[in-house]
Amino acid sequence: MKTSLKYNLYRNFWIGLDWLFPPDCGGCGKSGTRWCLECQKKIKILVKHLCVTCGLPQINSDQCARCQKKQPSFKMLRSWVAFENPVKEALHQLKYRRDIGLGEALSSQFSDFINKLNWPIDILIPIPLGKERLKERGYNQVAMIAAPLSTKLGLSYSPKALSRSRETRSQVGLSVAEREKNVQGAFRAEEKKVNGINILLMDDVSTTGATLSAAADALRSSGAKDVYAVTIARALPHHSLKSVT
Repeated sequence: MKTSLKYNLYRNFWIGLDWLFPPDCGGCGKSGTRWCLECQKKIKILVKHLCVTCGLPQINSDQCARCQKKQPSFKMLRSWVAFENPVKEALHQLKYRRDIGLGEALSSQFSDFINKLNWPIDILIPIPLGKERLKERGYNQVAMIAAPLSTKLGLSYSPKALSRSRETRSQVGLSVAEREKNVQGAFRAEEKKVNGINILLMDDVSTTGATLSAAADALRSSGAKDVYAVTIARALPHHSLKSVT
């Protein structure tokens, strides 16, 4: 795949900034790099024995019980790695400690995973934050990865095609049913930007897929053809599933 000029310029900007202000690795704190080679090698990529729909690691590659009971609004969901260190620490650094340079660093490695999925994608849309949370944080951490990712993949990037129609609670600590209720009807899509096209919807972490499914529902209701979903990491419900990679 030929890397775009726009991506090369963006990457070179961060390389220059790293030279002026040497960073620490977001995963382990090692000086001199934003995402060191050791951390890159430690990640546990989720590629085998996944639910064909939501990508949950399981004993076989059939559809999981949850998806059989209720089909998500997205066509497929895949997550790059298990939500554990060093990626877990890196995402926390990006999300809560304003280490926005990690967005480009993670996108570079993540793009190889996306390419191997070989999905028919037209545009990339990040899960948006609510207005209050965006005002509090100052940036959307998902967009910090999605923007450089789109340029490296050669995809159109349309962050304004999807928005929050209301504020929601944090999903942390909620049950599956509570998560689904919390985000039901929480998104609004721009029909003229999504009608008739295939969309790659992106979030940082998936636990049950409820947020992505609610967002995909809004996109499909506005005419999107197919909605594929990806996340950097997947929070695994059972410790034994960490070996299913």
